[in-house]
Amino acid sequence: MDVNRRGVVVFRIGFVFVVVFELCMLASSNVVFQVKHKYSDTKRSLNALKHHDANRHRRFLSSAELPLGGDGSPTSAALYYTKIQIGSPPKEFYVQVDTGSDLLWVNCIDCDKCPTKSDLGVPLSLFDPKDSSSAKKVSCDDEFCKSTFNAPSDECKAGMLCAYSVAYGDGSSTSGFFVNDNIILAQVSGNRQTTSMSGNVTFGCGAKQAGELGSSEQALDGIIGLGQSQTSMLSQLASAKKVKKMFSHCLDGNKGGGIFAIGEVVQPEVKTTPLLGDLTHYNIELKSIDVNGDAVKISSSIFNFLKKQGAIVDSGTTLAYFPDQIYNQLMEKIMAAQPNNKPRTVEKIFKCYKYSGNIDDGFPDITFHFANSLSLKVSPHQYFFQIDDDEWCIGFQNSNLQDKSGGDLTLLGDLVLSDRLVTYDMENQAIGWADYDCTSSIKVKDEGSGNVYEVVAKDISSSHCTYNSRMILGLLLFLAAILIM
Repeated sequence: MDVNRRGVVVFRIGFVFVVVFELCMLASSNVVFQVKHKYSDTKRSLNALKHHDANRHRRFLSSAELPLGGDGSPTSAALYYTKIQIGSPPKEFYVQVDTGSDLLWVNCIDCDKCPTKSDLGVPLSLFDPKDSSSAKKVSCDDEFCKSTFNAPSDECKAGMLCAYSVAYGDGSSTSGFFVNDNIILAQVSGNRQTTSMSGNVTFGCGAKQAGELGSSEQALDGIIGLGQSQTSMLSQLASAKKVKKMFSHCLDGNKGGGIFAIGEVVQPEVKTTPLLGDLTHYNIELKSIDVNGDAVKISSSIFNFLKKQGAIVDSGTTLAYFPDQIYNQLMEKIMAAQPNNKPRTVEKIFKCYKYSGNIDDGFPDITFHFANSLSLKVSPHQYFFQIDDDEWCIGFQNSNLQDKSGGDLTLLGDLVLSDRLVTYDMENQAIGWADYDCTSSIKVKDEGSGNVYEVVAKDISSSHCTYNSRMILGLLLFLAAILIM
């Protein structure tokens, strides 16, 4: 069905380190997903946690290398994944959700070195354009190919397939050609109600994988990019007036649930800070940091870098990462709160405390101050994570990473973003948040009708969906990674 109004896509989230989304049906107005996390049923492994961030960070720093010129932007493969349906009749695929890259691609029939099984316990599938009556291969003279790469090439001439090739920093890569086909969306049409809609998206048909993308460890059917470029699924759906180019997430730091929505959330209201222009990721200007009111001293070189490059907000990375100068001061001020309780080092990188009381009573609040007077107050339970009944580890790391200009990167991940609604608004180039109970309801606006609908996290479940209505709009801001081990 063809729907010309824009709306909101909503997800139910079960969240902590790697997530499985079960979509109830994507939509042009409002859409709903259920999310489950990879480690939600097992004891946390610090090695796995660090490995999760490290892999994302290596990929995040790499360039997308495209035969027709490419966009030169970093890409990242996320470890969150969702189930999507593509084609006519629709077929299900599990894809990683990635805010650090722009392309949606899935493994295709006759793929070279594509994985045949996954250690994540999900079935793997191959997309065959011949099996879908709505599939159309994209040629070099197609407008999508010409406008996306904007560069002539002897390798891509009229009548030839429009090819893509992406190389990741960890040595893995994917290549193939573009296809346009149908995906099904779940539109929020009333309070706790959805209806189905379809939308056409151009995506990569993977013909060859290499490195980790060809192994069974955390193997999935592909990656769905949620970056800002016009090639992303979100941008394509927004251009087709299916959704607004904005999304929000609310992560419950206690039980690991929450909501993710594509489109406009009208309640709770959020205060915003501008996105820094001409940058690939979600960068915002960090002006200062204080620990219980005691300011962290930032050198002029780091301050100038933060003014230009800012801090990257990435709900797909688990921890928070800082330049050495900032990291060392934060750790000193945190540890000064417990002078008689010395931390031990776990797995050579995490500072951990034996603490049996309320963690918020024993350690200081940390507040990050951004442009436009927007602040992010992080309580101890939001920057510590529990590894045993009475043992807590600090979720901060030194980044040990510089960007191409030589500046030290700052990254804020899941732990410090929990228990608040975070909104990414590409239409107005802003990010904002508000402290919020992520187990309660939010309200979303249908752009076409102007109606406002309530979405309650606990009411959005896979039990509301039939087999044919499970779908994804893999738009989780959850992942744009950035650092190396």
